[in-house]
Amino acid sequence: MSMSPGATGFSAEDPAPFSTAAGAAGRRRPGGRTGRVRARVLEAVSEQLVEGGFDALSVDGVAERAGVHRTTVYRRWRDVGGLLADVLDAASDDDWAPGDTGSLVGDLSALNEEVLAALTAQPPVTMALIAASFRSGQAADALQRFWEDRYARCEVVVRRAAERGEVPAGTDARQVLVAATAPLYHQLVLLRTAPDARLARYAAQGAAVAASAGVFADRRAEPGV
Repeated sequence: MSMSPGATGFSAEDPAPFSTAAGAAGRRRPGGRTGRVRARVLEAVSEQLVEGGFDALSVDGVAERAGVHRTTVYRRWRDVGGLLADVLDAASDDDWAPGDTGSLVGDLSALNEEVLAALTAQPPVTMALIAASFRSGQAADALQRFWEDRYARCEVVVRRAAERGEVPAGTDARQVLVAATAPLYHQLVLLRTAPDARLARYAAQGAAVAASAGVFADRRAEPGV
């Protein structure tokens, strides 16, 4: 999996922390014909979105590409917003968890490597889904749910760091994670700069140094305060 929507994660084939590429083995999809139809439809959504963008996405086009009757798609997903939302919701349907490298900077770097991979993957499913979220309220809500899920799963990274004494007690895990991952989204999504393999490590180191200095700590949680 990954920390970004898309990559192989927001595809119907297999998901990815702030991407969607956790791996097909971790997915929990409905079985039988229903699961097969959903997989084909969601894959068709991702493919059509990448090829033509949001404006080219249509229920009829997705149904044709997926080999599913249009009434089936309309009945289950209703419209383009419903299709996009399900692609994003499906990305969280896995058992992904962040690895433990033994240090905060190592864990954050590993997460950022996944973000970097998702944002630079070809085809650019993650980038297409992020762009679509600015055009569809349902997609925007689903993307927010995805990131809330990923950030919640990744909070253990900061808790482990606190247990090792790398960061003060009461360090806000969400703030640390956002500080670590935000530079990648800013550089690659907003500024559209060329990918730099060093960016993942640099951003992780900056967040880890700030966290160890107590920048993200709630001083009220410290003994005697």
